[in-house]
Amino acid sequence: MDVQSRPIAVDMEREAYNDPFHKLMRMFTISVLISFIGTAIGTMVPPALFLPLVVVEFVMVISAFWIRRGKKAIGYPFVFAFTFISGVTLYPTIAHYANIGGNSLVLTAFSVTAAGFAALSFYAYFSKRDFSFLGGMLTIGLFTLVGFSLVGMFTGGFGGGLGLGISVLGVLIFSGYILYDISRYRQGLSDEMIPLAVMCLYLDFINLFLYVLRILGILSSDD
Repeated sequence: MDVQSRPIAVDMEREAYNDPFHKLMRMFTISVLISFIGTAIGTMVPPALFLPLVVVEFVMVISAFWIRRGKKAIGYPFVFAFTFISGVTLYPTIAHYANIGGNSLVLTAFSVTAAGFAALSFYAYFSKRDFSFLGGMLTIGLFTLVGFSLVGMFTGGFGGGLGLGISVLGVLIFSGYILYDISRYRQGLSDEMIPLAVMCLYLDFINLFLYVLRILGILSSDD
């Protein structure tokens, strides 16, 4: 290889590696690990603090997308603070399902979620398919999911057939969001946008985990 062709080869190698996407996935992994730490800390948090923390978590999600609409970027401290608080607020749910089916139920749900996330991400990245067409359907599906969840909240329908149906719908929607988001981020994103992308992938992963956990919990309680 001559001297002039070496820079071209280096540029092609960098493009093939897709450094911004791999940085995104590294930061996403860190965000999940920080969430684990938050869940461990959740064992020491007084029950009265969980609801205020859920409110803070919700406000942070709204703020992140509001900041994005203002053409500004959120930073990693914001994202990691959010994932830590999210981990703390996850503790009561995880403890509930651990009481139903033991720690193995939670570990199984996490393993299924991690495997599903990896498989969907792998497919969305390497198939090079454009999943942007899912955007509108996923938005409608998300509103439908929220509607059914509100019905379940007021009718005590989180168990049984309605609860199982809501959970299956949740798994389908957030699996779709993983395909949608990974296919978008695969095409490239600026360094300043990576923190928000990390937050989106984290929300996809955690919501998928919660719905998988609910399905396993319902099936376990029916045994």
